[in-house]
Amino acid sequence: MGKLSGKIAVITGGASGIGQAFAQRLATDGADVAVADIADASQTGELVESEGARFLSIQCDITDPLEIANFQQAVRQTLGPATILVNNAGIFPMKAFADLTFADWRKIQSVNVDAMFLMSHAFVPDMIAAGHGRIVNMSSTVCWLKIEQYSHYITSKAAAIGFTRGLANELGKHNITVNAIAPSLVRNATTEASPLSGMFDAITQMQAIERLQVPSDLAGALSFLVSEDAAFMTGQTLVVDGGMVKT
Repeated sequence: MGKLSGKIAVITGGASGIGQAFAQRLATDGADVAVADIADASQTGELVESEGARFLSIQCDITDPLEIANFQQAVRQTLGPATILVNNAGIFPMKAFADLTFADWRKIQSVNVDAMFLMSHAFVPDMIAAGHGRIVNMSSTVCWLKIEQYSHYITSKAAAIGFTRGLANELGKHNITVNAIAPSLVRNATTEASPLSGMFDAITQMQAIERLQVPSDLAGALSFLVSEDAAFMTGQTLVVDGGMVKT
């Protein structure tokens, strides 16, 4: 019996990378897992089910309220009411502010910020009904660093911190905690194929732990935040970055 036995967890962007590591860890802890992602999450499903947990994945546009409503209903009908929500999905295109269009700006805010609102709005009612819930939002250490060509992304990740604090204030009376995780640059297939790969060495040298972060480095922090061990912790941003940012 894991510490999350009987719990149902929802993870956005769980088909690969950080979200996949999160799904596997929560399944190891005993939770059943549902993933919303525009990509195929069958590999994640194999990992989750190998831990003895139930799994549901639906290819879902998390910026579309109707698709989220359909996803929420599918989770409830297939697995049951979810009391753990991990708003993990995000995009991080590099573009100088001078070249940034309003459409570029809106796209990143839609995926990185609006989707947090929409997913939380869809799943919080079941948490209130259960008298218990855990929400974890993904921020980033870019909020404290000098990094150019990411003003749109930095804004979205700072918004994640603000949303975390605001929502925590409203939901605490329902025994629902809301926290955030701020990782460093994480090495995975997506970042390796992006311009960020050119920053791997520099970021490593900025950290106290001089190796690049990988998705599994974040799984323990998530496991803690959604467990009863963190029952009196809310509105906080947990920096998991190998000692790069000194807050």
